[in-house]
Amino acid sequence: MQGLLALSRAIDRLNEIIGKTVMWAIFVAILVSAANAVVRKVFNTSSNSWLELQWYLFGAAFMLAAAYTLKQNEHIRIDIFYGTRSRRTQHWIDLFGHVLFLMPFVVLMAWMMVPYAWQAWKIGQVSTNAGGLMIWPARAILAAGFILLVLQGISEIIKKIAVMQGLIEDPHPFVSAHEAAELEGAALASAVAAAKEEPRK
Repeated sequence: MQGLLALSRAIDRLNEIIGKTVMWAIFVAILVSAANAVVRKVFNTSSNSWLELQWYLFGAAFMLAAAYTLKQNEHIRIDIFYGTRSRRTQHWIDLFGHVLFLMPFVVLMAWMMVPYAWQAWKIGQVSTNAGGLMIWPARAILAAGFILLVLQGISEIIKKIAVMQGLIEDPHPFVSAHEAAELEGAALASAVAAAKEEPRK
């Protein structure tokens, strides 16, 4: 199991680096969008390549950070049932969800996307829009995003089994929305009280 946990840590590190890096794609997309708008208004000219570049950048941020989002346990879930179960039951729900739902989907998508991107690269496919960009980078981003999700799914399954066996601490102890609100309220109250005490000192 220690070897599998080492593999899990390596996958986590890889997706953390990629996830924190591609967030800059949003910033670049904003700059491209602003520059494109200024050029269009001032010089009355533009190109579909700038619009498609924005799509590529947003797509990269979304797809390449998806695995990091899974690692951080920030994906959307329905609390109504999950939040009322014991933590052990929640672990079983997560494990079955990863094995039976997440993994089949992301493996299938990765399997389909790799030849899809390869074909576009091989034939030099270009956007049908006038002045558009090459197609293969967008498809490669899709393929890479699903491959990273496959890896992160494996990591999450390893960690979940290790947590259930008591080998590692739970990296994401569950906090319900109600508990989160209470903790946030308590932290805010402490901050206000500390701010009131400061002038007296």
